[in-house]
Amino acid sequence: MPPTIPGFSQQRITGADGVTLYVAVGGSGSPIVLLHGFPQTHLMWRHVAADLAADHTVICPDLRGYGASDKPEDVDGQTYSKRAMAADVVAVAKALGHDRFALAGHDRGALVAIRAGLDHPDVITHLASLDVLTNLDTWAVLKGLSATVAWHLYLMAQPAGLPEKMISGTADEFFGSFLDAWTNDPEAMPADVRAAYLQASREAIPSIVADYRASANIDFEHDEVDREAGNQLRMPVTVLQQDWGPELSSGAAAMWRAWAPHLDHRTLSCGHFMAEEGPAEVIKAIRALLAR
Repeated sequence: MPPTIPGFSQQRITGADGVTLYVAVGGSGSPIVLLHGFPQTHLMWRHVAADLAADHTVICPDLRGYGASDKPEDVDGQTYSKRAMAADVVAVAKALGHDRFALAGHDRGALVAIRAGLDHPDVITHLASLDVLTNLDTWAVLKGLSATVAWHLYLMAQPAGLPEKMISGTADEFFGSFLDAWTNDPEAMPADVRAAYLQASREAIPSIVADYRASANIDFEHDEVDREAGNQLRMPVTVLQQDWGPELSSGAAAMWRAWAPHLDHRTLSCGHFMAEEGPAEVIKAIRALLAR
């Protein structure tokens, strides 16, 4: 079995479209689902989940295409849409007996959480997003030299074939480069955890690429429809971000507020992997969100 959060049970639960997700579950009380980012697994929530489990049922799946979850072939460009991945999350929670739940996501998981909030507003009670803009706003702000920080978005947006081959040829260096570049505190990610992330990513290259490719295609289309229709996240929303610099950070809250009128926007003093680098701050913010 892959490494998981100490004290949590490990289950395989069917999500949407017959896709089975690997899920770690712990604690008892009102439910909250935690969704991981790239290039990670549910293990990234180990500190936060252990604290929240004191008074909440905490559900930590590996997203479809990641970790120990199923990795179906992307046959139509929609298999890894955030809509499909959000439907997985709703189905998993329901299978565990929860028709309504709070939801927090980091990075790719945050994009899934946002889509779940838009598609299932009667299901998601509270929403936390860690260190992303919405998919639509991300593509809008990537201009000129600033876009170089997101070079991987453009690589994995290309048609199937070449990106997968390029990444496969140097998988550990590719995925490891993000673990190195995006953290301010390397000690926050111990060697065994890093090794687990690299192994899981090596085994999921086609599905990870398909997830990113969807963001430049079907996910973008879904977001445009919601923007034009004026759809918003009507539940309480907390956004945590690192300091992205004055130009972007100053405008991030306004971009978020267009989607989330009930917004608490906070900047944390850590790197991208904030649930591992600054778990106490993340726990405090999520608990404040759940109290709203």
